[in-house]
Amino acid sequence: MSQPGHAVEFVGAGPGAAELLTLRAARLLGEADVVLYPGTYLDPEFLEMCSPAADVIDTQDLNLDIIVARIVAAQQAGMRVVRLVSGDPTIYSAVFEQTRRLDAAGVPWSVTPGVPAYAAAAARIGHELTVPLVAQSVVLTRTQQRSTVMPQSESLAAFAATQATLVLHLAITRTRELMAELSPSYGPDCPVVVVYRASQPQELVLRGTVADIADQVEAAGLRQAAVILVGRALADRPDPQAGDSYLYDPQRERTNQRPGGLR
Repeated sequence: MSQPGHAVEFVGAGPGAAELLTLRAARLLGEADVVLYPGTYLDPEFLEMCSPAADVIDTQDLNLDIIVARIVAAQQAGMRVVRLVSGDPTIYSAVFEQTRRLDAAGVPWSVTPGVPAYAAAAARIGHELTVPLVAQSVVLTRTQQRSTVMPQSESLAAFAATQATLVLHLAITRTRELMAELSPSYGPDCPVVVVYRASQPQELVLRGTVADIADQVEAAGLRQAAVILVGRALADRPDPQAGDSYLYDPQRERTNQRPGGLR
């Protein structure tokens, strides 16, 4: 049975810029008595949206048990709790681990989505990740180093074989090794874009290919908070194989067509 009090709010903070918060997220921050946030990834400007009376906790040095214990204690004390997560809660946010513990403690919770980092990165460079006849799928994945073991069925080579647009999270320190693994499927000339801290003041965009992007990453000294985008859809010049969407094809039959082509 749920404990009395407000539901704990898991809120997607987006890629880092406070102005990319949703309206709901901003409201929840302003109403919260306790805010837990990942200081490694977020712009300090976020904290200006919190009530001056709020207890604001940076979780970058806390383990999961401590974080959950603080959430449960605050909620059971009748406080409004916001747990900020970077990007969107559906991707690499540890929301599953936290909410199953809240369920066990009888603590209600809710989720507010945010702008995912890969979407902010693609917007920054002005590219659609799905270009007709070039790439119609996007693979969001990560690699394993000092992190949770990847399922055996989700090898990078298997994803690369699809030649879909590939988004690599939590992988920047292994760029050279990963490009060597991707080269047989994508080719050494395939476009690659690295976006560090998309939308934040420290933002950095590196453009290159599978063959040379590792040199740029190492020269820039990037170690975290970056996404790697790989695929032919990222080409600066139109791919000769690219086509137009059937949705807007003038030959497509439109049941509600108005005179003059208007709908």
